Amino acid sequence: MKRTAMMAAMLAAAMTVSFTGAVYAGETETSTEAATEADGAGEGTENIPGYGGFSAEDVKNASNVQPEIPEGATVLKLGTTVNENDSFQIAAVKFAQLVQDKTNGKYAIEIHPNGDLGGERDMLESMQMDTLDMGIVTSGPFVNFSQDMGVLDMPFLFADNAQAYAVFDGKVGRELLDTLESSNLKGLAYAERGFRNLTNSKKAVHSADDVKGLKIRVMENDVYTAAFKALGADAVPMNWNDTLTALQQGTVDGEENPINVINSYKLWESQKYATLDRHSYSSAIITMSLDKFNELDADTQKIFLDSAQEAAEFERAWTAAQEKDQLQAMKDNGMEVDENPDMESFKKAVQPVYDQYSQYADYVQKINDVIKDVQ
Repeated sequence: MKRTAMMAAMLAAAMTVSFTGAVYAGETETSTEAATEADGAGEGTENIPGYGGFSAEDVKNASNVQPEIPEGATVLKLGTTVNENDSFQIAAVKFAQLVQDKTNGKYAIEIHPNGDLGGERDMLESMQMDTLDMGIVTSGPFVNFSQDMGVLDMPFLFADNAQAYAVFDGKVGRELLDTLESSNLKGLAYAERGFRNLTNSKKAVHSADDVKGLKIRVMENDVYTAAFKALGADAVPMNWNDTLTALQQGTVDGEENPINVINSYKLWESQKYATLDRHSYSSAIITMSLDKFNELDADTQKIFLDSAQEAAEFERAWTAAQEKDQLQAMKDNGMEVDENPDMESFKKAVQPVYDQYSQYADYVQKINDVIKDVQ
C-alpha cells in the first residue's frame, strides 16, 4: 500500500511539473513572441527547423490543383474533409507531385477533398479496412485507433510551433505514429492544422469564466471534450461535415479551430467573436492503409515517407506565410478578435484534465524532455 501511494504521488507530481513546464514556457523567449513571429508573417521560415528550408516566397504561389495523372500509373486515392482552399489541399497536392516525380509516374495520388470519401473517422476506418488508400486527417480522431495518440491533444502542451516540430519530427513523434500500426494504419508524417482558437456567436471571451455556458463543437475526441467541460462549456463532439450547418443554424454557439480554418470556411458568417487562446496544437497526419503501404517495395516506401515529410514541411511554411493576412481578414469581415486573453485563467481551469488523463504521464514527460531544450 505504501508503494502504491508513493507511486501515485510521484505520478501526480510528474504530471504537475510537465503541465506547468509546457504551459509556463510562455515566460521564456521561445513562446508567445517567437510563435507570433513564426506563425504570423511567415518571414524567414527557411531558417527555422520544421519548415524544410522553405521561405514565404517559396510557398507564395503554392498550387492547390491536383497534378495530371499519367497514363498507366497505379492510382491511390487520398481523402480530406476540407475544401480546395485549405492547407490540407496544399499538402496533398505537394505530396502527390513529389510521389509522382520520384516514382517517375509509376504512382499517382488522386485527391478527394470536401469530405467526398467521408468524415475523418470514417476515412480512418476505411484505411484500416484497406478500402481507402490514404488521407490527411486532423490528429484528434486518432485516439480512437491508438490510445497513446491522445497525448497530443492535451491542452497547452506546446508553447509554440518550434516545440511541436521538435517532437513530431523526432523520435517521439515517430514512436507515436508507429503505435497506429496495431490498428492497420501507417502514419507517414505530421503536417499542420495549427494552434486552435475559440470562436463563438454569443459574446466576447477573454477569460475562462467567459466560456461557461457556451455550447461548443469539439472534435470527436475525449480529451477535447474534457478540456472544454473543465472550462464550463457544453462540449458537443461532432464531425466537421455537420459542424458548418450546426453553426449556421445556431445548434451550437461556437467551435475551436486554427486561424487558417476560420478563414478557409469564412466562419465570420456565423461567428462574431474569436479568442486566440492557442489551447491546443493540432497536427494533420498524412496517413496510409498499412496493407497498402506494405504492398510497396522498400525503395517506394521510402519515397512515400520522404515525400510526406517534405510535403508536411512545405505546408507548414505555407500556413505560416498566410496567417498574418488571415488574421486581418477575420477582423475586416467583422470578427471581434481578442489576441491577448487571460491565459492564466485558461491554464488553471484545465489543470484537472492532466489529473484525469494520467495515463499520458510517460509521454508528457518524454515530450517535455524534448521541448525543454528548444530555443
